[in-house]
Amino acid sequence: MSSKEQIIAPIQEELKDFEPYFQKATKSDLPLLSNIINYLLRRKGKQMRPMLVFLTAKLNGVFNERTFHAALTIELLHTATLVHDDVVDDSYQRRGFFSVNAVWKNKIAVLVGDFILAKGLLWSIDHKDYDILGHISTAVKDMSEGEILQIEKARKLDITEEVYFEIIRKKTASLLATSAAVGTCSVTADAEIIERMRLFGEYAGMAFQIKDDLFDYQKSNLVGKPTGIDLHEKKITLPLIHALNKVGSSEKSRILKIVRKRTKTATDLRHVRDFVAMNGGFLYAEEAMLRYNEKAIDQLSGYPDSEVKTALIEYVNYIISRVS
Repeated sequence: MSSKEQIIAPIQEELKDFEPYFQKATKSDLPLLSNIINYLLRRKGKQMRPMLVFLTAKLNGVFNERTFHAALTIELLHTATLVHDDVVDDSYQRRGFFSVNAVWKNKIAVLVGDFILAKGLLWSIDHKDYDILGHISTAVKDMSEGEILQIEKARKLDITEEVYFEIIRKKTASLLATSAAVGTCSVTADAEIIERMRLFGEYAGMAFQIKDDLFDYQKSNLVGKPTGIDLHEKKITLPLIHALNKVGSSEKSRILKIVRKRTKTATDLRHVRDFVAMNGGFLYAEEAMLRYNEKAIDQLSGYPDSEVKTALIEYVNYIISRVS
């Protein structure tokens, strides 16, 4: 059985039943909005966040209707952030297809993202899932702060490791942390258990983002979006941060001069990749990714062996071994 099959095995029926929830929650009578949402639905990703909601719920209690509500709200938030991120990043591809902003322009994309986010929040209010809504609202705040902090640091190019980890904790890890927290709180009110699962999701999310940052240095478009985007946008991530810390001021200035360039050539990107490789940046980032992987799995140490526990361990391992 493959890693992906092991992850899905305990929640196959729940994932199948989840699809009508999502379609119902995103329904609109406006033809343009309906067309765009259908476009998004046809290009949905791996549903890693609903999987995490379902698995953490099953690990800690009895799966119920609130678990579906939690997964729906998370998936709506995730979808909205992807649409908004493509606008912020001027990205015209998503998972190998044109992004919403590429087809319908930025104004429409922002409004569609707002609509989807509002649908998720209203769903929680309508079903009186106020605890879930609290977690979701915190995630929206953290993700916004993380994005703004990253933009600020891209302008100054003065990012440190400490700031980098803060950015990815807020921008990316917060959503997986929230997925694990709301899945758990849908079946139990035990604050200690909810926090343990939230940390599981946060550590998994940190590993996830470091893996994405390593993807960005790949030499060909093997993942779901063009590589080299971070460097084009002057975003300095962990591999480059470490490499810059290993060299003198003149070499550091040379590399930062390339990063500052408004338009970067393929040769520029190759120079930066070679610099990072030569100074151990990729290995350093991979080691950090593995540490977060281990920290996530450690959160499961108190649970007896089960199919669900195995699935969660495979979930974290899949994050760092995926190829897209």
